[in-house]
Amino acid sequence: MQEYAFTVHSIPIGVLGASGYAGRELCGLIASHPSCNLRFATANERRGQTLRVRSGHGALIDVPMIAPDDANLNEVELVFSALPHGASVDWVGRVLDAGIRVVDLSSDLRPGRGGSTHPIPASVPANVPYGLPELFRADIAGARVVANPGCYPTSILVALAPFVRAGLVAPGALVSVAAASGVSGAGASPKAELLFAEVTENFRAYSAGNVHRHLPEMTDSVARLGGDFDLLFTPHLLPVDRGILSTITVPLTAPIADPLSVLRAAYDNEPFVEVSAELPALADVVHRNVVRVSAVTVQHVRTPTLLLFAAIDNLVKGAAGQAVQNANIMLGLDEAAGLPR
Repeated sequence: MQEYAFTVHSIPIGVLGASGYAGRELCGLIASHPSCNLRFATANERRGQTLRVRSGHGALIDVPMIAPDDANLNEVELVFSALPHGASVDWVGRVLDAGIRVVDLSSDLRPGRGGSTHPIPASVPANVPYGLPELFRADIAGARVVANPGCYPTSILVALAPFVRAGLVAPGALVSVAAASGVSGAGASPKAELLFAEVTENFRAYSAGNVHRHLPEMTDSVARLGGDFDLLFTPHLLPVDRGILSTITVPLTAPIADPLSVLRAAYDNEPFVEVSAELPALADVVHRNVVRVSAVTVQHVRTPTLLLFAAIDNLVKGAAGQAVQNANIMLGLDEAAGLPR
């Protein structure tokens, strides 16, 4: 018996691209959501198959995969698009044409669009809200479409934002970010460099030279927050399944006696941000929809400098969990409904 079949008197939801890691996570979260039920889940190559996923309660459930063109959009109230970058935006347009709300997990509609030049359908609004609730919640409520943030930007922007908004980051400075992610962040498509023998007992940088597709998303968001500095972003691959740890070096306008107080003032009332005096670790956040942040003043340097640390689960707060958080806001539900904390 499939767990999601019990929730028939609730909001019907569809998932496009359900066979990827984020899509599987979405199916599990929706299956155990108190106010939603999973009406359809699509996959291309795996259509006709049954996918086993773990629900938010930890139970294993079987989800049948159908072809995208077989999905009946008229039987749902909201769709999550977990389709690949470049392919998602056309389906977002089709969903909006059907009068259905949609949360897009690709980079196609995020600030900077990941550098994409793929045309946007006419049905997609010109200014799609960026779904980082802790920073831009007011834009999300009642929206027809929301662009779900990338995993790296979620960790980095949540940590940086309070200091940017307070004018504490030195103008014209170089803010350097070294962030490491588990291999699930690269997606489920087979790649030689992600084979177990290539990843295990190894640690390496990639997309070096400030060319990662998440950079436009972060620089546009920093400008929106009022920041005037450069970001140097270097991602790394960890030999683990999930999780991101970001270390951010921030030149300051002046020394800060208690940087944790800046974070606490910004996030004390946020259910999914944890400010910690201890440095965050992946073990603190995996399988949870939280960003765990900390800050340390740098000693023995001439320029006042701060180190920020942020840890998230890249598949939960960095993808599917944040998408559900956005959907809860769009639908007028409790923002924390169905989300693991």
